Amino acid sequence: MLLRKDPESAKSFHEDMMKITNRLPSEEEYRRVRHLILEQAQEDVSDEQLAQVLALCPHLETVVLTGVAETTDRTIVVLAEKAINLLGLNLSGCTQITDVGVLEITNKSLPLQWLQLNGVVGLTDPSISAIAKTCSRLIELEVSDLPLLTPSAVRDIWSFSRKLRTFRLANNPLLTDKAFPSPINSVAYTELGQNDEKPLPPRPITWLEQLPPLILRHTAENLRLLDVSFCKITDEAVEGIVSHAPRIQTFILSGCSLLTDKALESISKLHDHLDVLMLAHVSNVTDRAVVRLARSCTNLRCVDVAYLSVFELAALPSLRRLSLVRVHKLTDIGIFALAEQATGLERLYLSYCDHLSLDAIHLLLRKLERLQHLTATGIPSLSRRGVRRFSEPTPANCDPDQQVAFCVFNGENVVRLRRFLDKEDKRRREAEARNVPFITRSDDKLDLY
Repeated sequence: MLLRKDPESAKSFHEDMMKITNRLPSEEEYRRVRHLILEQAQEDVSDEQLAQVLALCPHLETVVLTGVAETTDRTIVVLAEKAINLLGLNLSGCTQITDVGVLEITNKSLPLQWLQLNGVVGLTDPSISAIAKTCSRLIELEVSDLPLLTPSAVRDIWSFSRKLRTFRLANNPLLTDKAFPSPINSVAYTELGQNDEKPLPPRPITWLEQLPPLILRHTAENLRLLDVSFCKITDEAVEGIVSHAPRIQTFILSGCSLLTDKALESISKLHDHLDVLMLAHVSNVTDRAVVRLARSCTNLRCVDVAYLSVFELAALPSLRRLSLVRVHKLTDIGIFALAEQATGLERLYLSYCDHLSLDAIHLLLRKLERLQHLTATGIPSLSRRGVRRFSEPTPANCDPDQQVAFCVFNGENVVRLRRFLDKEDKRRREAEARNVPFITRSDDKLDLY
């Protein structure tokens, strides 16, 4: 007679499962723990202790080991053997792990859906390629800060990981255009040039330069977030990415200093899909490209760029966060445009925009009623007395110059600063009416003297 599984017992089993945070589970919890999160362990956890515990926890689905930096391959091998239902793994910052541990994970055919390997500096192409070829269910992959990662492995990710929704590749120094899909039209142009033009003299080349263009016959319809910050890519790579992943919502390109207006023209083809665009430290972008971008991608709500047309960005109806740090050409006129049009702004970063006046900041505070955060470090007009008392405390790690310039306003302090400047404006008008000199105050009194 076959035994039928009791649905009530199955239900009680799942309800009895638990999540352990920043500590190792106790003996009676071994078979009940489903999620083990060790981000900031309450006490020192050794690799030996961790391996022993993981060997006794067969029902783990989520494991985060970022708080145990000394984790080694042996522990990962134990985890791969015992946690047959593992869905998510975060090993970011575990610098002792090598290809051995990651390859063991891929050999076990675990049902992984998300994997974070940021800063695991010992990883090389074989382990990353194996992830792409064996973990077919992956929807999130983070492989940032890997100094040994080359375009060869990344090409495998584009080719095999077709369900990815989040893909982070930031700060990988060896990545070039060869790591990304190539637009077909550029390939045709290249082949035509090779046939019709006189060849250039031979020069020494590397095996990376000999890689052919990556031509894909499928599109990454599911990809929503792509981070390639501080990679050595050009406009051609951006064009290939956009043509292959036409529904990107968050595109992070900060520090990609080789990009020009042509890259923004390609990004403009994302249209209403684009929600967040980060282009900090990309100094070759001009106003003309930003104008086109703002008119094509009308759903942008978070923008961080180095040089831009504030007038166009101010008109974006969904704009909630805007970073204009070190935009030295920004003047009061641009701030007036933000005050009048970008009424939905909640967070604004204006640090080191040294041409802004206090009157412009005051108008901004009065018009943007939803503003919850204002960063204004390094703006000379805010160094006057009475303003700094509304700022957040200066972080301890700032040098003396940064401490003097620090100016960040949060929450209720934004409201208090607005009230203080309203009071100062009232005192100024009263002084003018009485034809007496206006003297600034650092308190909240309305007395002229």
